[in-house]
Amino acid sequence: MDHATRAFRFAFLGALFAGTAVAAGAFGAHALKSILDPAMLTVYETAARYQMYHALGLFVVAWFTRETHSSVAVRAGWLFCAGILLFSGSLYVVALAGIKWMGALTPLGGVSFIGGWACVAWAAWRADRLQ
Repeated sequence: MDHATRAFRFAFLGALFAGTAVAAGAFGAHALKSILDPAMLTVYETAARYQMYHALGLFVVAWFTRETHSSVAVRAGWLFCAGILLFSGSLYVVALAGIKWMGALTPLGGVSFIGGWACVAWAAWRADRLQ
């Protein structure tokens, strides 16, 4: 797969995750406010907030991938996707279904986010040094 196709794929995923983060945030603010206790509502809001941050990060990855053709940027994109699914996904399940053991996946998502940002930094460093 060429870098332009990868870039478009990450832009698509970024838009998909951003849109669902907005929907989740609205759902939490309106429908869940009277259902969840304040602690679980905070957990839910954290999931939506981090999903949005990293959805926007996917647009950064799409741009880096297109501009630099960096395989490290591609790795960042997949780490962000994994992070959204593991971090935000596990927090949604904890808050909505009360399945507390799913919280054990949350740190794995956090590590994926950190790894993704490290890859973005590395891709930027390498792109700057190659010019």
